[in-house]
Amino acid sequence: MTITTVSPLMLVTQTLPLLEKCKTITELRQLHAHIVKSNLVYHTSTITKLISLCSHHGGLDHALSVFHRIPDPNPFIFFSLIKQMSESSSPTEAVLFYAHMLSSLENLNGVEFLLPALLKACSKSCALEEGRQVHGQILKTQMLFDPYVANALIRMYSELGCIGLAHRVFEKMAQRDQVSWNSLISGYLRVGEIELAHGIFNEIPERDLVSCNAMIDGYGKSGKCELAEEVFRTMHHKDVVTWTSMISGYVFNHRPKEALGLFREMLSQGIRPDAPALVSVLSAIADLGFVEEGKWVHTYICTNKIRLSSGFLGSALIDMYAKCGHIENAYHVFENIAHYRNIGDWNCMISGLAMHGLGHEALDIFLDMKMKEIEPDEITFLGLLTACNHGGLVDEGRYCFELMQEKYGLVPKIQHYGCIIDLLGRAGHLEEGVDVIQNMPVEADAIVWKAILSACTIHGNVAIGESAALKAIDLAPDDSSCYILLSNLYAKVGRWDDVGKVRLMMKQRGVRKIPGSSSVLVNGKVHEFLVGKEMNVKYSVEVRTKIEEVVSRLKLEGYKPDLSQVLLDIEEESKEDSLILHSEKMALAFGLINTSKGSPIHIVKNLRICCDCHSFIKLVSGVYNCRIVVRDQNRFHQFENGSCSCKDFW
Repeated sequence: MTITTVSPLMLVTQTLPLLEKCKTITELRQLHAHIVKSNLVYHTSTITKLISLCSHHGGLDHALSVFHRIPDPNPFIFFSLIKQMSESSSPTEAVLFYAHMLSSLENLNGVEFLLPALLKACSKSCALEEGRQVHGQILKTQMLFDPYVANALIRMYSELGCIGLAHRVFEKMAQRDQVSWNSLISGYLRVGEIELAHGIFNEIPERDLVSCNAMIDGYGKSGKCELAEEVFRTMHHKDVVTWTSMISGYVFNHRPKEALGLFREMLSQGIRPDAPALVSVLSAIADLGFVEEGKWVHTYICTNKIRLSSGFLGSALIDMYAKCGHIENAYHVFENIAHYRNIGDWNCMISGLAMHGLGHEALDIFLDMKMKEIEPDEITFLGLLTACNHGGLVDEGRYCFELMQEKYGLVPKIQHYGCIIDLLGRAGHLEEGVDVIQNMPVEADAIVWKAILSACTIHGNVAIGESAALKAIDLAPDDSSCYILLSNLYAKVGRWDDVGKVRLMMKQRGVRKIPGSSSVLVNGKVHEFLVGKEMNVKYSVEVRTKIEEVVSRLKLEGYKPDLSQVLLDIEEESKEDSLILHSEKMALAFGLINTSKGSPIHIVKNLRICCDCHSFIKLVSGVYNCRIVVRDQNRFHQFENGSCSCKDFW
């Protein structure tokens, strides 16, 4: 009987290709068993390959168990494990394992190939001291002349906020490549040093896609949109990141029209938008408040099978529909993605309902969150408090404010205090609101004092209102709303001399009132109406004539202009003329002229809607049998059949 034996070389030759074919950690474990049975555990190339593939396929623990059974591991095994550890969720392990390697090996040839991964691990684990020790080791050798090592050092120091050290490494480099320049630019941008980044960008021998994209993003985030546009327009080649960065810059700087225009241009160039681009453009549409473009983007997402779980896409869609007045569409999107259990989606839905004054519905969403054991955060409670505020739900608001602290251990921020104080004040609990301010662990800001001042204007409490106004003006001397609220308070109680003094103070300090502005979407085009700004002559005559016609018709239905809303000491006839020219009335008249009978009219206003305009639009919705949606500075008003969704509480 002949016994054939397979030589070790033959076994290795057979095993290595099998290792390469393994696609999962389960397959690798099975082959590991074969390697043990074949007595190949001491064969360097086989075991090195096994460890490398195990760590690459997510089996780092298994790779380490194999490693610990090797009596004399070679440098390449250490290198392979450290590289995979640097990419793992526990990069600190790579730094510790490197220290173990230094104590275990005498020959460190080839370590320069490992150092970029090690420095990346130091960055990811915020291990600055360890990174500096590695830097010290590099300085003792010639490895700083290796551009890969030097670039990794620049990147590590930049990501850890040590831009001075990064620049020092950059200055000592004998040869700088594109990565060196780009890493330094990114570092300066990361710490907000836009001027220094600008200087390096102007020195760079050759601007590439990475450096241009970084500067567009940096300029946009620092409010320098013109410089971002300059870079954008001079680029010969643009990728999706370029377009997304420029669109995001416009959105960040409150220029939604330009963002939307650039998005259309992007599509016309055949560039397929990614999730961040779509999130930015949905944010722009939400700012504008008109839904048709948003519906088109939603269709695009569905047609191209882009997952709503990508980035913040689901949250952006919910937010867009809510801010465009289509809360039902927002809820439909939410229902389809709620199973992802993304807290951002739930927060957007609660905030959207709050904006529409649907306080009880927002609280129902919160109860659903609790049932599904989704942990709320500070944003959740800010949305809930806002919902209670807009719905006048005082007891529910108090409960939520206590719950966030007592059950969830969340510390209220100034925004949470602002909400509860506004809720108490508008409900007439002014003393309780002031008591909350006095017992807050943080200093009250101008917004908090304005909440009290606004409530005092509603309830005519001059004593508390004057005190709140002085504090608000002291904290925000350039904020016109502080002066306007105080002026309104004096006017309401007939103290016209004090009204004059407030307005004189504004003039002396150079504080200008923000003019009322309202926009209406007609035939796909946004038309803006601004108080005090001349309209096109044709529009001016048409709009003025329409308003007068509507006023005459409404007076037959019992409409009486609320002259108390004109806070000037002038004749009653002049007061009525002043009310007619409020921007939301002009936008509404234009909508009535240019839309078919019964079609809904959507208006977006930059300030809070006044009482007279609110009563006026309520009557128009009934008399003209149309649905009118107004988004003001704070919330939505859905006017239909002579009533408003806010139930006259806003």
